[in-house]
Order: sequence, then structure tokens, then C-alpha cells
Amino acid sequence: MADGRATTPRADVTQRRLGAAALTVAALGTGSTLVLPGSADGPAIRAALVVTLTVFFLLQLTRLLVVAGNDPRRRTALLVLVAGVTLWAAGSAMVSASQAVSVSVVTFPAPGEIFYLTSYLGMAAFLLLDVPRPRLPALALGLDAAVVCGAAVCVASFFVLKPLAGTFDRGGLTLLLAILYPLIDLVLATVVLAQMMLRHRTRSRRTVGLAVAFLALAAADSSFMLSLKADSYSSSVLLDVLWGGAFALLVGSACRRERAELAPKPDLQRSRMLIAAASVALLALVLHPGGTIGWYITVPAIVTLVCAGGRMTLALKEARGAAESLRLSMTDELTGLPNRRAVLTATDEGLARQDPLAFMLLDLDGFKDINDSLGHGTGDAVLRTVAHRMQSTLPHDVLVARLGGDEFAVLAQGDDELALLELAQELRQVLLAAVHIDNLDLAIRASIGITVRRDGDRSATDLLRRADVAMYEAKQARAGALLYDPSQEVFTRQRLQRSEELRAAITQGQLVLWYQPQVDALTRRLIAMEALVRWQHPSEGLLGPMEFLPDARRAGLMPMLSEWVARQAVRDARAFAASGWTFRVAMNCAPVELLGGQLLPHLFLALEEAGLPGDRLLIEVTEDSFLSDPERARDALYELREHQVQVAIDDYGTGFSSLAYLRDLPVQELKMDRSFVATLLTDERTRLIVETTTNMAHAMGMRLVAEGVEDEATALALVEMGVDVLQGYHVARPMPLSDVDPWVRRWATQVPPTRGKVLPAPRIG
Repeated sequence: MADGRATTPRADVTQRRLGAAALTVAALGTGSTLVLPGSADGPAIRAALVVTLTVFFLLQLTRLLVVAGNDPRRRTALLVLVAGVTLWAAGSAMVSASQAVSVSVVTFPAPGEIFYLTSYLGMAAFLLLDVPRPRLPALALGLDAAVVCGAAVCVASFFVLKPLAGTFDRGGLTLLLAILYPLIDLVLATVVLAQMMLRHRTRSRRTVGLAVAFLALAAADSSFMLSLKADSYSSSVLLDVLWGGAFALLVGSACRRERAELAPKPDLQRSRMLIAAASVALLALVLHPGGTIGWYITVPAIVTLVCAGGRMTLALKEARGAAESLRLSMTDELTGLPNRRAVLTATDEGLARQDPLAFMLLDLDGFKDINDSLGHGTGDAVLRTVAHRMQSTLPHDVLVARLGGDEFAVLAQGDDELALLELAQELRQVLLAAVHIDNLDLAIRASIGITVRRDGDRSATDLLRRADVAMYEAKQARAGALLYDPSQEVFTRQRLQRSEELRAAITQGQLVLWYQPQVDALTRRLIAMEALVRWQHPSEGLLGPMEFLPDARRAGLMPMLSEWVARQAVRDARAFAASGWTFRVAMNCAPVELLGGQLLPHLFLALEEAGLPGDRLLIEVTEDSFLSDPERARDALYELREHQVQVAIDDYGTGFSSLAYLRDLPVQELKMDRSFVATLLTDERTRLIVETTTNMAHAMGMRLVAEGVEDEATALALVEMGVDVLQGYHVARPMPLSDVDPWVRRWATQVPPTRGKVLPAPRIG
């Protein structure tokens, strides 16, 4: 539990003022005894003390309530203390009022003693709650308090009451009460000191104040021993001041703010307290004396044992719950396999024993595409299947764990590298069997990195790091499984450095968009500019997309990069529109980003913020977008149409598209792959494919764009076949944003009005 640092400064000032007011009232009440007529036990002075104590305790209780209201972390403990102080004040008020109005002496014990006794349960509960430990159930807290007080009664009954029974000519119950009060105070002071030694409390003014307060109460409560001789309550201004000072110190210490907090430690104090209390009660029963005093020992001893037994039962339930929590903390919730913590702990234990160990790290190839394209439900099903197959394939003495995401670990005994490679390849073959999920057959491919324990290994992270390096190299080389090679470390560091550089490039403005024109094949009028991302690297210069996009995808930066491209393309499109140009801006969208559900909302928001109509933007998607998840691709394209954003199928002809499927999609453009355009003039079959594709696109109401147009002869041949749009070096190379406006102006001045004839491309730049 925290030490009250949540208390606001204003509440802290208020409670301090209340404390000062209480001390002022106490001082005034004490001073009044010097001026009021009559003896110290006279009615006038006793009445003044009753009023003083009433106001004093009301101020102290208000002080506790102020702190409790402003410190949620200590609220329960402080409210319990409020109850205990209220009960003590009620008992004191009853006795004092009886002395003030009674014409006869009030004998000890008075009816108010029941409030005194129960008040100690509240004080004990406060001490048990006001320490950094897990929140206790109400029953456990009550049993703890009962055990503390019951053990004190046993000690008082057996070790003090019996020897003194013949000294005082009073009943056993009266003698027990007189002894019990100061003894309980001493027990509570001891509890405070024990909590400090066990580091449940800080070595602070609060702790010292609580201990001193209970010692002061013990000194004041010792006056009840005098009541046994006088047959009435011992009363004096000095005793009232001592009681008042003890409670002022108790409340002030409880309200004090602490600068430092203790982290919860294993709670040894509770178990020690239960064992000690049960031992005292058992000893009291074994040495049970006869007569009436024996009953005063037997009853509290039995109560203490019963409460201690009940508390032990609750402690066992807590222990079982803790064990279950530990088990859950070591288990992956999705697959039921041991988790990262479990396998690293087992590896550390094996290293400590210097066992021959082998550590494998398995990563699924293309799992992100499955998760993004088919949904997390399908991804979870794949992970559960992988976990089941790994457990079924590997020997029982091999630990299989899921580290997180699509990474699994295998910890095995032994260091035979050849046998480990064979085991890894066997595992990969088992995973390759198709998984039938949501009417799809998915082949699960994996890359595995393997390492063995070395003499210098000190922790599991050493093996994990080496296995990760080997796994990455296996993935890059498409080798399936590889053993760790120390020379791979250099490439791994370069890969990590490249990923961090790219992350910084996205956030620090190092990425730029270049633009390549698309012109009408017949009129050569500019109709679109395709945005192409570049990286202006601080030391390597301008990098093309193929030099960093694979790194972006491996590092999981494609969503971040795609969002940047979308927003920048929209900003540039708005600037083009403001300059009076009417052409569209085209941008590429990878299948994962299109189907992932994250990019399109950002794109639509950017269009809305720019005040730009959607038809000023065109999204180019590849055919494999439809192959991975046709239904989700269809939904994304219809969502684009709802926002008036046009769509083109990029690299058409390199994949496999169903013509019937294309017929039903809201696609405005097909973009013929450059590989067909490059051989158009030399390969008759290619020419036939282009002509057929052009006719098919026109039949479905779509434009056909030919990219990679490098010369005038190819451009003329494409126009003859009916191609609508040309893009390539013959028209213009990609250019930075700053060159777009001058280029467009020059192009517009050199393209004359058309009269139905094919116009050659102007030579610009």
C-alpha cells in the first residue's frame, strides 16, 4: 500500500490546521482546570474535561476523514482507524460523563469498557492495512486483528493475571481488564516496530510516531492497575493529558505524508504472527490452571486458535491463487504453451547447471500478410495450429514456447548441431501441411535459427540473440533453417541500424515524393502524375524505393510509411489544384495496407482536411490484393468509390485476375505491366496480349495505361492498338516536386490542339 503521497497540498494544510486546533482545545481545557472552583474530581472540572475531550476527538476524527477523502490508496486503513478512535472516544465519554453527573464513585469496570475493548480491534486493523501489501479481504483482516488481540489476552491471562490474582482482592475479569489494556498497547507498538524491521514500513517519523503513541497509551492505561485498589477509576488531569497526547500523536502520525514508498515485499510478518499467536494460545491451554482464572485463559486461547486456523485456511487459498497466477504468468493465453518468461527462466536454469542446451527460434513467413488480409481471428487459428503441431512433433522432453506474435522458441537438451538441423527441417515439413481455415488452404512456412550453449553464456538472452540472428539469415536466404554463424552479427547490426534510420527518416522529413507524368495517348494531354517515394538519405544520397521498401516491410514500418505517402500526396494534389492544374495524382498501395483497414481512414481524413474532391486522387493496387482476400479487397474498392477515389489495377498481367471478377469491381483503370510494353515491337504474342487486354478493358469501361514507354515507335504502336494512357521515359522521367510546375507549363505550351491525328511527344528536358 502507498504511503499517502496522493494527498493534495490543500488537504495536507487543512489536516494540519485541524491538528493544531485540537491541540489548542486540549491546552485550553487543561488550563481551565486551574481556574475552575472545586477539587480535581469535582463536577465542574470533570464537566469541563468532558467538553474538552468531545471537541478534541471531533477535531481529530475530522482530521482523519479529510486525509482519507483525499488519499484513495490509504482510505480504507484511515477509515478503520476512525472507527477505532470513535469507539475509544465513546467509551471515554461514557465514563467521564458518569463521573461528572454521578453523586457516587463510578466503579471499575464501567459499562463503557466494551467500547474501549472493541476500539483496539480497529487500531490493530489499521496497522495491518497501512502497509504495502496486497489488498486483504474483510474476513482475513478481521481474523488478523482478532489473533493479535486474542494472543495479548492469553499472555495477560496466563503470565500476568495468574501471578497477580492473589495480590488484588478483585474478580478475575476485573483484573484481566486492568492488565489487558496496557498489554495490548505494547503488542501494537511491537507490531509497528516489527513492520519496520520487515521493511513493511519506512524508517520515518510516521512509524516512530505510531510506536511512541501506543507506548504512551500503555503508560496511561497502566492507571487501571490503580483502579483495582481504589475500587474506582483513577482520575487526574495528568492522565487525561497523557491519553489526549497519545491520541494526538497517533492521529498526527497516521495523517503524516511520506516522501518515500516501499515496494511490496514477501509478507513474512503475517505467517510469523500467526505461528507466534497460535503457540502462545496452545501453551496457555497446555499449562491451563484450575478455577475461575482457568476459564479466563481457556476462552481467549480457544478463540485465538480458531481465528489462527481460519486465517491459515485463507492463507492457503491465497497461496493456491498465487500459484495459479504464477502458472498463468508463465503460460501463453492463446496457445496454452509456455510463454517468453517461462522459456527464458528454463534456459537460465539450464545455464546455471551448465547443461548442454540448444535454443531454436522459429518465425512464420508471411504471417503479417495473413493477419492483415484475413483478419486476426484467422491469424490466431494459424498460431494455435502451429503450437499443436510443434508439440505433437517434438519429443516430450523438449520445451516449446511462444515468445509473442508469430515467434516460437524450442529449448532442447544436447548440442549435436547436425541432429538439431534435422529436427528443424522435420518441424518445417510438418508445418507445411495445408491448414484449412475459413474455406482457405494455407501453407505455413517457417524460418528457424539455431544456436547451442557456449562456455561464456551467462543468461538466456545470449542464446535468444544468437538464435534471432540465425533465424533472420535463414529468412533472408530462404534456407529454412540455419545454425548461428558469428559473421552474421555484422549483417544483423546493419539491418537494425537501417531500420532505425528509416524510422527516423519518416518522422524527420527525409522522405520525398517524386512525380512521373501520364499523358493521353492520342492528344498527349497531361492527365495524371504518379507519386513515387524516394529517400533523401543524409549520407547515401537519393535512394529509390527498391533500396528501402523491403527494409520497411521487415521492420513493420510500411503502415507508417504508407500513411505518410498518402498525406503528402493529398497535400501535393491540393497544391496542384491551387495552381490551376486539373490532372490527378496517382499513388501505389500495397495489398497489406489496402486490406489492413488502417490506411484508408487516414486517406479519407486527409482529403477532407484538404477540401479536395476524391476524384483528384487515384489508388494503384496490384493483382495479388485480390488473390489474398477477394472479399475484403472488394469491400475496400467499394469504400474508395463511395469517396469518389479512382482505382487502377497495377502491373496487370503479372498475376492472375478473373475477368468475371474484374467486371464487377469499381475499377476505372488497368495498368499494363512494363514487361509487355518492352517486347511489344519484337514479340507477336506480346502484341496479341496487349491488343486483347485493351479490347477487354474498353469493353468493361476501363482505361488502359501502358507504363515503361521508352521510345516513339512503341508509343505509336500502342496508340494504334487503342491504348489510352502512356507513361515512361519517352514522356518524362520522374521528377522532384519543385520541377513539376515548370515541366507542366512547358508541356502545355508544346502540345498543340488535336485534330484527330497522333501527336509525337514533345522533347522537354
